[in-house]
Parts: sequence; C-alpha cells; structure tokens
Amino acid sequence: MTHLTQEKSNLSQAAYKDSTYVIVSKIAYLIGVPKRIFENEHEPPKLDIFAQLENDKNARIIRHLCIIRTEIERNFKYINQKMKTEYKTIWTLPQFVPAGSINQLLADGVNVIKKSNTKLPAHIIEINRILSDRINNCKNLFPLWLNWSYIRELFIMPNGLCEDGTKSAVEIYYASLRLYPYQMYINWRPHDEGNILFNDKKFVTLLYRWHGDEFTEYSKVSDAGSYIKNSIYDFIDDSERVVIVVDCENSDPYKLSATLRRLNSDYAGKITSIILFDDIHTASAWSILEKFISIPVEHILIERIKQNKSLVDIRLTARACQEYYENKVGSFIIVSSDSDYWGLISSLPKAQFLLMIEHDKCGPDMKAALTNSGIFYCYLDDFYSGDSEALKTNALFQEMRDYMEKAVQLNVVDMLNDALRATRIEMTSAERQQFYNKYIKTLQLSINDAGKVSLVIKVK
Repeated sequence: MTHLTQEKSNLSQAAYKDSTYVIVSKIAYLIGVPKRIFENEHEPPKLDIFAQLENDKNARIIRHLCIIRTEIERNFKYINQKMKTEYKTIWTLPQFVPAGSINQLLADGVNVIKKSNTKLPAHIIEINRILSDRINNCKNLFPLWLNWSYIRELFIMPNGLCEDGTKSAVEIYYASLRLYPYQMYINWRPHDEGNILFNDKKFVTLLYRWHGDEFTEYSKVSDAGSYIKNSIYDFIDDSERVVIVVDCENSDPYKLSATLRRLNSDYAGKITSIILFDDIHTASAWSILEKFISIPVEHILIERIKQNKSLVDIRLTARACQEYYENKVGSFIIVSSDSDYWGLISSLPKAQFLLMIEHDKCGPDMKAALTNSGIFYCYLDDFYSGDSEALKTNALFQEMRDYMEKAVQLNVVDMLNDALRATRIEMTSAERQQFYNKYIKTLQLSINDAGKVSLVIKVK
C-alpha cells in the first residue's frame, strides 16, 4: 500500500468513526457475500446478523438468488461455452454455479431452473424476475428511516427482463469486478469508493448520494465512542448506588432509550432505578419507556398548580436530596440539558454526578461549569438510535388508540336500529341477524389520500 493510499484510508476511517455495522451486514448477507467474510473478525459484516438472517426464509431466498446470479455473471463466458459446445446445463456445472444455492432455493419453494436446456441469459432473466417479485419481502429487515426504494434498487438489474439488459449488466460487472463489494453483483454505477460496506455510516452516505440525496441522521448509523462509554462505566464502577433522575421536559425519551440500550448490561444492572419526573405536557412515550429497557422505572407525573409554571425541576431536586440523605444514594446521573440543576449539584458537594445532555439544548455556560468542576457529561445524541423504531411505533399506536377512542363513538347496533326505523322496514330476528352478519360485521375502513376515514358497506 502506498503512502497516499494509506493516508486516504486513514482519512476514510476517521470520517466514519464509531459507526455501526447493522445495515452493511444485512446488505452483505442478501447480496450473497460468503460466510467466511462474516466469520473474519477484521471484516465489517457481523456473524450474528448472518445467523439471524439464515433463519429468515425471505432473506435466504434473496441471498441464494443473488449468489447464483453473481456466479453466472462472473463465469458467463465459460458457462455459455460449455452449454453450447458440450451441451452442459446449469445443474451439471457446480464448479461455476453452486448446487448448494440451487438446492436451498428448492427447499424454500423456489425453482430457478424451469428448463435445463434454457439459454444462459434466460436463466438470468428468470432470476431477475423472481428477485423483482420477492425483494419487497425483505423490506421489514430495514428500519423505516432508511429509504427502502434505494435499497431495493440495488437488487434490480436494469432492463433485466430482456436479453440485452442481462448482457449489458454482465459487461459492466466483468469490466469493473474489483469495484463491486466483495465482487458480488449489485445494481450501481461502479466507482472506486473503497469498500462501500465498510460500515453503516459510509454505506448509507454513499447510497443516498448515488440518488442525489443527502443522509444527515448520523445517530442512526453510529454509536458513542469507547471514551464516552468507558467514562460512564468508570462512574458506575466507582459508585455503590447509582440512580438516574430524568427531567422529562428537557429530555428526549427516544434518545434516552437508545443510550441505555447501548450500555453494557453488566453496568446497566448496577443502576438501582430510573426516576422520571414528568409533566402532563411532555411526550407520551415516557409512560411506556419501561417496556424497552431493563432498569426499574419510577414514573412520577407532576400536575401544574399554575398552567404556565412547571414543578418538575423543584420536585426532581427535592427527590434527589431525599435519595441522598435517606436512601444513601451517593451517585446520580442527571438526564437534562437545563442549567437549573446546577443548584442541585452545588447543594450536594459530596455526591457524584454525571450529566446526559443534548447538543442543541445545553448552553455553553452550563458545559463550562461542568468542565471546570470536573463533572463528566455526554451527549444523548451520540448514541446509536437506529433501533428506536419499536418505542416510536408503540408510542404512535398508543396515541392513535387514544385519539380513536375519543373521535369514534359509533355503535353499529344503534346504527342498524335507526336505519330500520327510518326506512320502516320490518325484519324477523333471524333475518336481522343474517343482515347483520352479512353487511354490518363486514364493514370496511376506507382512507383517502387526504387521510379522511369512512366506513364502506361491502356489497357482495
């Protein structure tokens, strides 16, 4: 490696520091990267992701379709010659087309070889057709924040359902073989970007750039570095009892959940409890936070005496003092970006404090005071938040259920009774029950593009 190449590599690694490897491991599995790459601890794809996706039928199917397609393209000339001159078939060329992948697809109910005497481009066309039909089955493997259409496009060969398209793809692939990730075929314009599956941050940045887009939510593809985590672990190690007190007005439940989930479980287990000091006007997700973390949570909802005055800060301060003097808690992790808590810190000089703040909420004066006092602080924004989807989805579901309970007050039995009275139609109890089962119980929701919901009577 030349000095210039090494320097470029070092700069690349610095730019993508502290990235995660979840997305690239899933992409590597699906495009067919060999298992030995996952088993090499020095390579980005992670073996635990491989094991996870091996148990997913939809992922297995895509993986083995991609393996066969890549091997055919990589050895197109040799296979084509054997088929023409020696009347070989795909089945009889295991040195070029892995029989293991063909057999696995058959076991999963997919037959890529309709006729053994099919011309080689036709085999690629059939694989492309199945990939196009099935790739959306893997959409749920990726988070909602990642543009699925960009991912999907990697698996769709341009003009791949006709012979000219397959030949063009083979020519591009073969001419730029070394530029493809682990030499596996994907649909892209080959550029010398190094290993595009180097880590999640690099891959997603490039993926969006290829589509004239920009990815900016880097907390979803990176995690806090070892210095930050080790400082938190040292704080916990040096403490007999640790309590986390949270100002819910000045904190983000999704960021806190992400932070706590990324801490080593051995250290998280040493935290006695999390006390949430919540105001009625804050995010409803605080009420379900406990379901997504393993630390015991005490949720205190604080009502307001005056509507324009919150009592969260004074209640948090009072409870922290109570924990210190009565329960002998000597160490506190304060989750808040509010400078008001400097009063709490200065009033308990023998207690140990660590603060978790947010970049855009904590001012420079507070950070300077913490630094001058030797109090460590870290940013919630720096921790990996790419797996916060479950908490966000559950919070949305809870709010929508509450909304529907308030907004929808329809009783379909009363509706039918009113309709019968208005139309002066008389029905026997049996006739009424049949009508109810056929038309009322089969009512369907219809949602238009503007989001308006209406009930539709299904007429058979």
